[in-house]
Amino acid sequence: MTTSQTDGRLLKGELRRQELIEATLQVVAREGVAGVSHRAVAREANQPATAAAYYFKSIDDLLTAALTVCMDQDAERMRRLAESADGSPEGLTALAELLANVMGGPGRLLAEYELYLLAARRPELRTSTGRWLEALAGYALRYTDDPVRVQTFTSVVDGLLLQGLLTDNPPTAAEFEAVLRHVLL
Repeated sequence: MTTSQTDGRLLKGELRRQELIEATLQVVAREGVAGVSHRAVAREANQPATAAAYYFKSIDDLLTAALTVCMDQDAERMRRLAESADGSPEGLTALAELLANVMGGPGRLLAEYELYLLAARRPELRTSTGRWLEALAGYALRYTDDPVRVQTFTSVVDGLLLQGLLTDNPPTAAEFEAVLRHVLL
């Protein structure tokens, strides 16, 4: 067996694993955490019925992987925004536009919050949610060093996104920006 064959198999396995994680998010968005089973996820990913159980030994492993991927992606996106934020109102505009964009297709956001709330019951999942909260705080620190304002900012962002899921008219970029300016400027 050559290295290229092995590498190809590893790459194919990692691709299948990522497809299963994405399928998990789709199942959670549509049916909630209770709707996740190995079979349902494999079906959603158009993979053999045993695929999800092969890559993820338990449903908890599958949910943990999905939450970790979401929180890591969101945290990285927030860190990139923080790097470009210079404490000016323009940085808040970019964040407000991102938040409004996330609300535009709420399926994934709904899945993320389902998993995020699961971490409230399962402390072992809090490492990945902590990375998201740290990234939010890092963004706020570009505007203020007041720990109360930083905590207020992280709470407000999570609250606005969660409330946006509960309404037929989620906040617009302009509405997000008005709140962000009030909190950070």
